[in-house]
Amino acid sequence: MIVLIGACIYGMLYTGGIHNEGVSIADAFADCDSSKALVFGSFIAFVFTGLLYLPRKVVTFDEFCGCFTQGFKAMVPAVFILCLAWTLSGICSDKYLDLGGYVGAVVNEHTSVMMFLPVLFFLVSIGLAFATGTSWGTFGILIPIAMAILDATNTDLYPMLVLCIAAILSGAVGGDHASPISDTTILASAGAQCHHLDHVGTQVPYVIVVSACCIVGYIIDGLTQNGWFGLIAGFAALFVAMFIIKAKVPQVDD
Repeated sequence: MIVLIGACIYGMLYTGGIHNEGVSIADAFADCDSSKALVFGSFIAFVFTGLLYLPRKVVTFDEFCGCFTQGFKAMVPAVFILCLAWTLSGICSDKYLDLGGYVGAVVNEHTSVMMFLPVLFFLVSIGLAFATGTSWGTFGILIPIAMAILDATNTDLYPMLVLCIAAILSGAVGGDHASPISDTTILASAGAQCHHLDHVGTQVPYVIVVSACCIVGYIIDGLTQNGWFGLIAGFAALFVAMFIIKAKVPQVDD
């Protein structure tokens, strides 16, 4: 695993041009080709695994090659679910249903109450990410809307703009991890070898509890325009929620 992660990181740096003079690490990561980097990292990990096990005869060569077909068979259901999820996401894109454009129009029509913008963006982003199964797509749709509404050139609105972007980022990640058509959810269930919808069902309660606490925090953020107050309020709400859950769940004796 260490070799796989390290090789993937190096692959991203290499495809981003880190070997060229004057290219910084940040620039290399920004310009990298992640698809090629993942293939490169996987190949290096595959070669390393063979060199680690075959000479010591932990597995035979036939067993080592047999793992290829077993791994492919294990990934077939996840690949099919991903294809269907990408199809549904494509239907929701701007070329067909234009779900993002509709959400953007709704947000633009309800911006008169400035203090509720953080919680509004949070709710919209979590719903949009859940419906489309993509957090990055949600970032791309809502962050430009937030910058346009709050006028990124107006320094007086910077605190509120930062809060709104933070709300978009957190909401999009939360909705993405609870979405049944998200690639992260699909691959996580495949890796854990559990039924896909069972995995989604275990994710949703966590997302609901934490999202409810975040709503409290973002309301305080909007009222005070101070992220620290909202963070404290969110932690306080989470503490209360955990106390209530602990009181309602029966204790199991060891």
